[in-house]
Amino acid sequence: MTQQPELNVDPAELAKFGELAHKWWDRESEFKPLHDINPLRLGFIDGHADLTGRRVVDVGCGGGILSESMAAIGAQVTGIDLAEKSLKVAKLHLYESGHKVDYRCIAVEALAAEHPGGFEVVTCMEMLEHVPEPASVVAACATLVKPGGWVFFSTINRNPKAYVQAVLGAEYLLGLLPRGTHDYARFIKPSELARMARTAGLELVELKGMGYSVLGQRYFLNDDASVNYLAAYRKPD
Repeated sequence: MTQQPELNVDPAELAKFGELAHKWWDRESEFKPLHDINPLRLGFIDGHADLTGRRVVDVGCGGGILSESMAAIGAQVTGIDLAEKSLKVAKLHLYESGHKVDYRCIAVEALAAEHPGGFEVVTCMEMLEHVPEPASVVAACATLVKPGGWVFFSTINRNPKAYVQAVLGAEYLLGLLPRGTHDYARFIKPSELARMARTAGLELVELKGMGYSVLGQRYFLNDDASVNYLAAYRKPD
């Protein structure tokens, strides 16, 4: 009997998001920060890749917040995740929104083996810090994108400032996220992500930070990648 490869997933992470799955589209729930930052993510991605008409795969799509927003501006979106409860919520929400997204419960490594070079744009947002082997995800994303295509990541830097703001501040002081959402040890420095991407054959185009104004209660993009950051990569032709 052929042994199946071990999935690059943390069961505790799946369980955590599974318990909250019914709240994905509640804008005042634990997922409020994702709804709040989504216009920034979408603008960053579309500003580089011009999503209209593009074949896109959203890796770690969860309940479909980013997937639907990309479909709404004309992208042909496939959303993948291993959290089945989240995918059920994502599929149900399509009946309300009327958008078209092909949701699949499949690991990114498995999809890369099925469809190498099958997409013009790959997005992997707020996921790398939740998996045991982020380099494997980065490599799979690089395999999925066609030459000349775009790959986008967002994650959290690993340093004392990031711990104070993303864990102590966001989870314990401000209550922006449920306690235990993040494991500081899994945060990823931009230099580490850059090394993973280079190894996978991707070239960095732009790195942007994402800040939060406590007084204004809003998120914004800036040039400070010391905490949350987004990265745009291209696969050479």
